[in-house]
Amino acid sequence: METVMWVLAGILAVIVLGAMWLYSTWKNTNNVLVALDERCDTAFSDIDVHLKHRHNIIPGLVEVVKGMKGYEKDMVMGVIEARTAALKAVKVDMKLKAEGNLTAQVSSLISNIDKFPELKAMPEFTHLRGQLVDCENRITAARRFHNLAVEEYNTSLRQFPGSWIAEKRRMSSRQQFDLGIERVLIDEPVAIAF
Repeated sequence: METVMWVLAGILAVIVLGAMWLYSTWKNTNNVLVALDERCDTAFSDIDVHLKHRHNIIPGLVEVVKGMKGYEKDMVMGVIEARTAALKAVKVDMKLKAEGNLTAQVSSLISNIDKFPELKAMPEFTHLRGQLVDCENRITAARRFHNLAVEEYNTSLRQFPGSWIAEKRRMSSRQQFDLGIERVLIDEPVAIAF
């Protein structure tokens, strides 16, 4: 009888310790997932700040290009329309599409500047182009940080017990911020002449 009591006490102790471990693991994993989710939101907000700065630079660039004789109206209108769409985009997937289109339109505009050497020589254009390059570099850095945060979050969602907790809390994976195009914008190769 005494042996049975010790065995039952041992089983009860294992059950209590197992339940405590399970609760602790669930609580810690839940807290990690919440923290990673918040880090993703913060990283996306950083990208958004830089995108808004880019949106503020573009009207000046458009006005400088409009000041040139023979500029291509379709190209300038494409940039204006793409900027308007990017400003209106609210959801992440819509924002990704709109920003990708804006990047493509601005890249196209800048790459066609070679047709206007007098525009390339203007200090206003050079200044705006420099600001745009700087802004694009900041967007790239912020995007890299965001994508790393999303990768860590998505990985935690796929691992046990994160997958189980995510299912119970209806947490879903996040989308990486990829504009879907190569970064060709504005950077010119260094010319070396002998």
